[in-house]
Amino acid sequence: MTRITSLLLPALFLFSFGPLNAQYTDMINTNRPGVSQGAFSVGKNVLQFESGLSYGKEKHELLETETNVFAIDYSVRYGFWREELEVSLIGSFQSDNVTDMRGALPFEYTQRNFRSNTLGAKYLVYDPYRKMEEKGPNLYSWRANNKWQWKDLIPAVSVYAGANFDFADNPFSPEQESTISPKVILSTQNNWIGGFVLVTNIIADRITTDFPSYGYIVTLTHATNDYFSIFVENQGFKSDFYADQLLRGGAAALISENLHVDASVTLNFKDTPSVFYGRIGVAYRFDMHDQDEYIEEKGKKGRDNKRADKGKKSKKKKKNRKRRDNFVEDEGDGGGLQ
Repeated sequence: MTRITSLLLPALFLFSFGPLNAQYTDMINTNRPGVSQGAFSVGKNVLQFESGLSYGKEKHELLETETNVFAIDYSVRYGFWREELEVSLIGSFQSDNVTDMRGALPFEYTQRNFRSNTLGAKYLVYDPYRKMEEKGPNLYSWRANNKWQWKDLIPAVSVYAGANFDFADNPFSPEQESTISPKVILSTQNNWIGGFVLVTNIIADRITTDFPSYGYIVTLTHATNDYFSIFVENQGFKSDFYADQLLRGGAAALISENLHVDASVTLNFKDTPSVFYGRIGVAYRFDMHDQDEYIEEKGKKGRDNKRADKGKKSKKKKKNRKRRDNFVEDEGDGGGLQ
C-alpha cells in the first residue's frame, strides 16, 4: 500500500449510539475505541471514565529488535459550567519487553513509563445540529427528513487546548528532562443519516519543545443498531523523533445507558518498526445531569429569545399566584382548594 493510499483511508469513530443534537445525550457518548476526540462534550455535570488494555508486538528491521508491548490508556472527562465545555485528563502507561538480536546472543531488557499525560479543556464553538433541532422535521415529507443534503457537510467544530506532562528519563519521549508543553486540537464532527459519524482531528503536539509533532486523525463510525457499532480510523503523525501511519478498526457494544465496552486492532504499513496491537476497553459515566441546557443563540436572535423566556416566566408566576384565603387562581379554572 502506498503512502498516499494510506493517507486517504477513511476512518471511523465510535462517539455515540444516540443523537447528538445537544451536548448531553441519554446514552453514553465516548471517544473509544478510537483515539480521536469528537466535537461534543459529555454534558454538564457528567463525570466519565474511559480505559483500555493493549497488547501487541513491534518489530524493527533496522535495529533488529522485537518488542512485546503492554499498555494501559485512561481518560477522565467532566462537563461543567456550560454545555459546550469539558475538561479532561488523558494519558497512557506502557511497558515494553525488548529483545535485541544484533549480538551473538539475544539480549533482553524492559522499559516502562508514561507515554503521555495531558490535562486540557475542549470547547464547542459551532453546532449546526441545534439549529436543525429548533427548525424541527418536515411534517409533510418523510423523504425530506431522510435524504442527504448539502448542509450535512457542515460539521460541528470544537477546539481543545492542553498541557503535556512528560517525566525525565522517559524512553518514549525525546526530551531528557521533565517538560511541560502545549497540545492543541481542532475537531470536527458530522452526524449523517443512517447512523454514520465522521470525526476529524488536526493536532499540534509538544510545539514548544525541540521535537514538535503534527498530525491528524480521521474516524468513521457506523451504528448498526441502538446497541452495536463498528469503526475504522486512520491516524498520521510526524516529528523528528517518530513518524507513522496507523490504521485501526473494531466494534463496540452498549451494555446500558451508562456502560460501553469495545475491542479493536491497530496496525501500520512499515517495518521500522512494524506494529500490531489488540485492545479492549470500557467506558462508564456517572450521570448527574439534571436538566437540558441548550446553547444560547448569539446576537439579536439570542436577545429576543431571552426576552421571550422572561415573558413566559412572568406570566407563569401571575397564573399560579397564591391568594390569602388558601385558594389558587388559575385562568380557565375557578380556583381550587389546596
